[in-house]
Amino acid sequence: MVRMETPICDFGWKAPDFVLPATDGKIYSLQDVAGPNGLLVMFICNHCPYVKAVIDRIVRDVAELKTLGVGAIAIMSNDATEYPEDSFDNMRLLAEKLAFPMPYVLDASQGIAKIYGAVCTPDFFGFNRNLELQYRGRLDASRKETAPDDVRRDLFEAMKQVAETQHGPAEQIPSMGCSIKWMS
Repeated sequence: MVRMETPICDFGWKAPDFVLPATDGKIYSLQDVAGPNGLLVMFICNHCPYVKAVIDRIVRDVAELKTLGVGAIAIMSNDATEYPEDSFDNMRLLAEKLAFPMPYVLDASQGIAKIYGAVCTPDFFGFNRNLELQYRGRLDASRKETAPDDVRRDLFEAMKQVAETQHGPAEQIPSMGCSIKWMS
């Protein structure tokens, strides 16, 4: 497992479109998931200890952001042949078990991860209503272990600010996690 950190936010970078199959049997595009006040695109997977440490908080934050008009989508781009825990069937099981409030989609070609420049799981991209990047930071202070319950909710607070002002915070702490598992 290679630990990676996300690059600094490229404010204003436009969200690339995608059309990807989800665990709920539907196909989703960028426009399908964008909310009236913004969009959170996240790259996650099933097997990564960094994701496992925060997946319940991701579910909580996405549900709360939805009430603020922020849409969300979770994209799995890892090589599931080498990492069977990340298979589409296992993605479906996880989404059902945790009642994901967002589509969980498969980027089997890894093309969307490459276009977005995703580097790790979790990797968060927060866009405003014009689909301009405003946040590229961490969920919270969790690492491979879940941070205390009273920790600052960096992602939630940033996306709440985006929903209200359409601008993200100037100061952002990079997300960190396992590297995307690229196909050879």
